[in-house]
Amino acid sequence: MNRQRNKGRVTLATFAAVCAVAALPGQAHAADGPAAYTFDPAAEAVRGTETNADAAELKPGAVYRSSIEQGQKLYYRLELDDTTDVYVSAVVVPKAGGKVAYGDGITISIRDLDDNRCSSEDAAFESAEFPRPITAYAHRTVEKDSGICAAGGTYNVLIERESKATSSPGAWELELRSESEPALDAGESLPTEAPENWPSASPVPPSGRQERAGGSSFYDATGLESGEWGDSIVPGQTRFYRVPVDWGQQIFATAVLSNSNKSTEYLGNALVMALDNPARGHVDNATLSYSGASSSVALDPLPPVAYENRHAAATDVSAMRFAGWYYLSVTLSPDVAEHYGNDPLGLTLKVKVVNESQESPYRGDAGVFGVTDDDRDMARSGESAPEAVESATMTVVAAAGIGVGSVLVLGLGVWTLLARRRAAPGAVPPGAGGSPYGGPPQAW
Repeated sequence: MNRQRNKGRVTLATFAAVCAVAALPGQAHAADGPAAYTFDPAAEAVRGTETNADAAELKPGAVYRSSIEQGQKLYYRLELDDTTDVYVSAVVVPKAGGKVAYGDGITISIRDLDDNRCSSEDAAFESAEFPRPITAYAHRTVEKDSGICAAGGTYNVLIERESKATSSPGAWELELRSESEPALDAGESLPTEAPENWPSASPVPPSGRQERAGGSSFYDATGLESGEWGDSIVPGQTRFYRVPVDWGQQIFATAVLSNSNKSTEYLGNALVMALDNPARGHVDNATLSYSGASSSVALDPLPPVAYENRHAAATDVSAMRFAGWYYLSVTLSPDVAEHYGNDPLGLTLKVKVVNESQESPYRGDAGVFGVTDDDRDMARSGESAPEAVESATMTVVAAAGIGVGSVLVLGLGVWTLLARRRAAPGAVPPGAGGSPYGGPPQAW
């Protein structure tokens, strides 16, 4: 009976693992039309409130899904200690096919209960006036010799939306995430001033274009390493990629849009490439003009990843403050369809990460603020986060399968041995005073 129960448990475990794999969402990699933004399936639904007294808590390490109407100011809540630095990001997802105007966007801020602002950041559409996911973050960092936002207790996260009268009035969806930054190593003595100069010459990425389709969100962003990566994109679509950038490393990125023979109409903001950091904080973006000929656009040279970058006044430098997955997103304006049709255009990303990795300044596991060998493997193979989970699950399934096979082989061996013993000359028949399996009584 014990053997049968154990065998059943192994079989059920294998079945559960297979079901888990089947339940994993796939990547939206088809280029036959703009895919909807894929929200993290682990996101918990939460409602923002117009008064902070009723605000729902955002817990570190968790992801949430919410929404905000035109002109709304919504509160959420944090419970913080007096030592941990915390980041809260908001990914803004307007409805596809709607309208946005220059200056439309959100402001996210973290405030104490006296309404002192710890930090704030805007996410706006600016000159590229078409709907796409944009992101911003705010942080509570405990500064030495500063009493502002240093105490433990309750803090408010305030998200404010601004939209012009000509913009679509519908709600914007939000993906909210809270992350705690690890504590510094006790022996670390880090600079307190941001760098002023860094290499600005864009290095040439490895030659040889390889095909790699982007994802539809931060959740299913496709892994990339240094190289030239081919994809395609249709009007209104946003492609997401992620690149591991370790301490001391510097990332360069260029997007190239292929030519089209359908028109020569000039479009001033045909494509936007954006870079966001591991906490979903916006780093930089660049826009590309298009008139039917092959065109390219590159991000401005950014400093190597360093802890002291946080002391910079420039937000693009300040955002390069920790290691981890950096996210590249590329959006093709829906206006392209009017003159160039809805067929996919060729998209090439040239990515180069330079410099050797340096030691992490953190004590213990860095979590999302670090780069592991597994991360580098995922970038090399092109895996997204859900694909990596699926691969790990299949490994468990394979191991469980081997276990089931071993049990079955062992069972067959025992059955064969017993059958031979029954057939052996002089064997005691079943029920004749011995073991029911034949032979003398056995002590099991």
